[in-house]
Amino acid sequence: MEKGTVIKSTGSWYQVRLEDGRVANSRIVGKFRLDGMRITNPVAVGDKVELEIDEKEETGTIKNILPRRNYVVRQSPRRKHDLHLLASNVGQAMVIVTIIEPNLKQGFIDRFLLMTEPYEIPTVVVFNKADLYQEEEMAIFQYLKEIYEQIGYTVLLASATARQGLAELRELLRGKVTLIAGQSGVGKSTLVNAIQPSLELRTGELSDYSGKGQHTTTFAEMHTIDIGGAIIDTPGIKTLSFNHLEPMDVAHNFREFFEQSENCKFGGKCLHRNEPGCAVKKAIEAGEISELRYMNYLTLLEEIEGQNYWERLSEEY
Repeated sequence: MEKGTVIKSTGSWYQVRLEDGRVANSRIVGKFRLDGMRITNPVAVGDKVELEIDEKEETGTIKNILPRRNYVVRQSPRRKHDLHLLASNVGQAMVIVTIIEPNLKQGFIDRFLLMTEPYEIPTVVVFNKADLYQEEEMAIFQYLKEIYEQIGYTVLLASATARQGLAELRELLRGKVTLIAGQSGVGKSTLVNAIQPSLELRTGELSDYSGKGQHTTTFAEMHTIDIGGAIIDTPGIKTLSFNHLEPMDVAHNFREFFEQSENCKFGGKCLHRNEPGCAVKKAIEAGEISELRYMNYLTLLEEIEGQNYWERLSEEY
């Protein structure tokens, strides 16, 4: 039995880099589940696996997934009852956004952070296409930068075209396994190519009629980088939903809300809506917590409560 790391998933086949550097096209045998949850892809890029190699066929059979340090999971975009594993064993995440071309989708950053925060994965927010920003866009950037830096996230301004922020990005990537994600069309692949030209990731133009990005990455893939470490490039994200979370999960993973909740009358059971003695609402009124984050939080709560609990579990039985 050999050990390796999954570096690419194409649906039914997985590319596994073995400890000696060889790459084996591999399949899985048996059924793997994730903490009892239904998943569309049982093996994720970043997984450490044990596999048997057929030297004659030069293929592998994955027999076992070694314990994961962490993982990033979201609701499957195609099967609403199931979950989709984006990656596992990541050292940090980097979400690429832009304020224009395409316009920043309200709440997207907070939705992404809801994927990484439960597993305490450090996350960097990168605002790309800075060369396109006029005075209005720069004002929006400064406003959002202040919100996210105040609660402990790293925020960067970058432009592949103007080669702005590339040195800082390289330093952040150095020696770590970094999950890189973003909405379609934000220039994620162009930015990564500017940092590591040898990768030559496929890039796509914006659709003329809609301003939305074309999907250029179909499957997640891990690439080693010359400064040490690796990046996990993921498909462009259109939407992020969370069928596996309950309202209290959301409350506990908005980090500044969680810190304040110990001062709420109902402590860790407060959802920060209409409960009496809510410290979070007091902090919002005092300007200590972002009202924008709070509005995004309320939207997520309503969305999760609107997903019928029994409907979500129906396929389990």
